[in-house]
Amino acid sequence: MLSLTPLRLLTTSTTRKMSSTPKDITIIGGGIIGCCTAYFLTRHPSYSPETHRITLLEASSTNAGGRTPDSITDPATLADPATAAKKNPAHDGIAGGASGKAGGLLALWAFPSNIVPLSFKLHDELAKEHGGDKRWGYRRCYASQIDCRARLPPGFNGTTTGGKKAGETEPVSSGAEQGSKGLHKDHKKDTKVLRKLGAPEDLDWLDTTESLAAYEGMGTPDNTAQVHPELFTRSMAQFAEDKGVKIVTDARVTAINKTADGKSVESVTYVKDGKEVILPTTDCVVAAGPWTRRLLPEIPVTAARAHSVVIKTPRPISAYALFTSIMLPPGFPTPTPKDTRGAPSTHRPLRGPQVVEPEIYARPDGTAYACGPTDNVVELPPTTAEVEVDTARCDDIIYQVGGISDELGKDGEVLAKQACYLPQGGPYIGQVGDTKGLIVAAGHTCWGIQNAPATGKLVSEIILDGKAKSARLGGCDPSLVL
Repeated sequence: MLSLTPLRLLTTSTTRKMSSTPKDITIIGGGIIGCCTAYFLTRHPSYSPETHRITLLEASSTNAGGRTPDSITDPATLADPATAAKKNPAHDGIAGGASGKAGGLLALWAFPSNIVPLSFKLHDELAKEHGGDKRWGYRRCYASQIDCRARLPPGFNGTTTGGKKAGETEPVSSGAEQGSKGLHKDHKKDTKVLRKLGAPEDLDWLDTTESLAAYEGMGTPDNTAQVHPELFTRSMAQFAEDKGVKIVTDARVTAINKTADGKSVESVTYVKDGKEVILPTTDCVVAAGPWTRRLLPEIPVTAARAHSVVIKTPRPISAYALFTSIMLPPGFPTPTPKDTRGAPSTHRPLRGPQVVEPEIYARPDGTAYACGPTDNVVELPPTTAEVEVDTARCDDIIYQVGGISDELGKDGEVLAKQACYLPQGGPYIGQVGDTKGLIVAAGHTCWGIQNAPATGKLVSEIILDGKAKSARLGGCDPSLVL
């Protein structure tokens, strides 16, 4: 027992020495992972702005990339025009990629399980501390899986090439349409039918007269929540800057430089306004999402493009995240093939039924977010500013969700058509190889918004404590793939 005391004293002394040592910390990437890392570094008990210089570098200087010119530019104005989350012009480029165009679902049933509970808890704590309900639309919600049959949109009469009506073609294989019995506008009948289908009473913005066939709950407010990812990311960036972090946009990193012996990080080279800048760095965090492999080719992070739309609904709709399976009938606009570029003017009617699976997230700002499948038609561009939007893929989503809901279709207003690249393959969190001070935090897949706070906290501990303390890295440890 006596032998434990010196060990404890040594550990404490070592930790104090590490936290008080001057550090030049450079974070590469102004998405949600980079901004959460900056935030939690400034909230670490050992952080001192006099001792720790933190710089966040973002390659882009605009959030317009990946959005059509007629899309809304500042979602903060939807929820509360007077909110403090109004855009800081100096932060243009922050959350310009997937961090600004994702759905924002949070769930205790997400993965990987070693960091999910910590991150879900941190999201709740951040919302309480900073007024996240107003600032970035934090709220608890439900998640459900639904099976539907879409109605034909205006201009598509259900006549196929052979002249047959849609209803005269072969039936859908699942037989799901047989359970789609009437939902009418009368509230009492709505309630009765929803109960019969197993759906809750307040999911009244879906059409079950022709569409809703089956309902299954997946998550409840006890284990499911949501944020507006762009507003959350912008807030984290602002809070970090308020505590001393320097944010530099339009700063494209070209190299991470090591000491002569190759054992430690020495500096980071980036280009801004056509000039090369060498930034002294003791600790470099690569949080570049799908662009990570361009700086760390040994980390197997890949990219896939995803399209989404934001629709303003005629009335606030209840708090559900819906994972859909929608049967498109013959005569419905044919979805854009996964491996080809779309053309908005060439939506031809389907000859036979087809199943699609868009996801729908109702938001507290009076909008709904809906996203479609990923594609690899266009390679990853140099920065988020050059992301290309295939408007035909956005139109696919609009047709499909409008086919099961008037609020999302004929009565809704499309505010944004957008695209982003999702990082795939991880997440990877921790030191890269034997290089002291080189840390990766990337590859978070579709759960990047959910797992960003935990990632930021763990990286802050790796840098200022010497190891992750709040959760196990487990399968997130990059040493497992190096």
